[in-house]
Amino acid sequence: MSTAETIVLDKLETYSGIWSTIQDKLKTEFGEATYKSWLSKLIYINYDNFTLTIKAPTKFMKEWVLTHYANKIINFWKELDGSILNIEITTTANNNQHIAPLIEQTTEVSPERKAESSEATFLDENMLANLDERFTFDNFVVGGPNELAYAAAKSVAESTNVKMESNPLFLYGGVGLGKTHLMHAIAWQIITNKSNRRVIYLSAEKFMYLFVNALRKKEIMTFKKFFRSVDVLMIDDVQFICGKDSTQEEFFHTFNTLIDNNCQVVVSADRSPTDLDGMEERIKSRLGWGLVVDVHSTTYELRLGILESKLEQMNMVIPKSVIEFLAAKITSNVRELEGALNKVIAHSRLIKKEINLENTYEILKDLLRSVEKVISIEDIQKKTAEHFNIKISDLISSRRLRSLARPRQVAMYLSKNFTSKSLAEIGKKFGGKDHTTVMHAIKNVEALCLKDFEVAEDVKILSRKIDN
Repeated sequence: MSTAETIVLDKLETYSGIWSTIQDKLKTEFGEATYKSWLSKLIYINYDNFTLTIKAPTKFMKEWVLTHYANKIINFWKELDGSILNIEITTTANNNQHIAPLIEQTTEVSPERKAESSEATFLDENMLANLDERFTFDNFVVGGPNELAYAAAKSVAESTNVKMESNPLFLYGGVGLGKTHLMHAIAWQIITNKSNRRVIYLSAEKFMYLFVNALRKKEIMTFKKFFRSVDVLMIDDVQFICGKDSTQEEFFHTFNTLIDNNCQVVVSADRSPTDLDGMEERIKSRLGWGLVVDVHSTTYELRLGILESKLEQMNMVIPKSVIEFLAAKITSNVRELEGALNKVIAHSRLIKKEINLENTYEILKDLLRSVEKVISIEDIQKKTAEHFNIKISDLISSRRLRSLARPRQVAMYLSKNFTSKSLAEIGKKFGGKDHTTVMHAIKNVEALCLKDFEVAEDVKILSRKIDN
């Protein structure tokens, strides 16, 4: 080996030694759990030109480390070698660093290290899912429809002890109402609190993919060990595994293990546990053991608050009439509401034209046409079931209990009033009833509304909810 190569190797060993010392310092400074989650997978690449280059396994981890730990790493390095000026983090191997691989190849890897590496595959790729930095509790606008969901999520995120009455926490509601925002916020809160709780957030679809992949690669024990060793497991859109028996089986056992070990589970879906058709009864029952919270559709006031909050974040001011127009017209979900606001602002900037009510309508005319409120029979069934505190499956069944027959007739009556569907089409949506059954229900409710104050009040309240 030449003198030049010897010098390079000596330097490399020196800098590698510094990095090893820094890793020990990071573990002491931030604790075992944080170190394992965020810092243990950083790999030393090079120190050159007063710049330390290290590799992170994912882009998300790279950004997180740069934001939260880079200054600490630089300060630790300065204590051992004061020449450092900068730190760079890459997510791809540096092909120009040909000496580091040479040393790696001569290092014997123990069976224990191989096992850790196998588990790290799950950790690097999946534990650190792409949490959106905008989705925090501070950026969540609270109103009547989501007040309980917000309070429950905040309690789970801030509590140092798992409360049995809210484990699992089950959030459900329609698309774009804030379920995913709250789940991201829980994860961010736990991470930033440095509580040493190990958190996983991923979609049910991703959970299924990892499970199937683990089966295919014969890594199922690694999969089980990984998912059952966390402190907080958050699964988004759990309805995705309805009808997928093997994945449900594994989810059930993972769920039970974590609950039994007093670990927090948070789950979201587009409907309540009891209405998850295709989900095993034992899982539906377990999901309902904790706190089940409905994230309701937004009200006009809440939509107004969301728009005002968004404009404040963007440091923008637009006419109040435009904000009120958007809040009144875009009622489907928050995602679409914010999208409409972004479109108006972007269009205004591009064509250098002020924002007013007239050009807002022109910019959004296609969107407004598509979101004109279309009330479906399913919407009516959902609101009726909620109002009478019964299951949708019972509402559309053939059971003739009085507690079910009256709500069913009211729902049929409202379906005729609020939709353009024929009697036969309505009957089909109620378990295959024929048109004469629907006609009888409508006439019966009409008659009851004239003489029974309670029925009339139920119809009035439900009509207001449906038309909102």
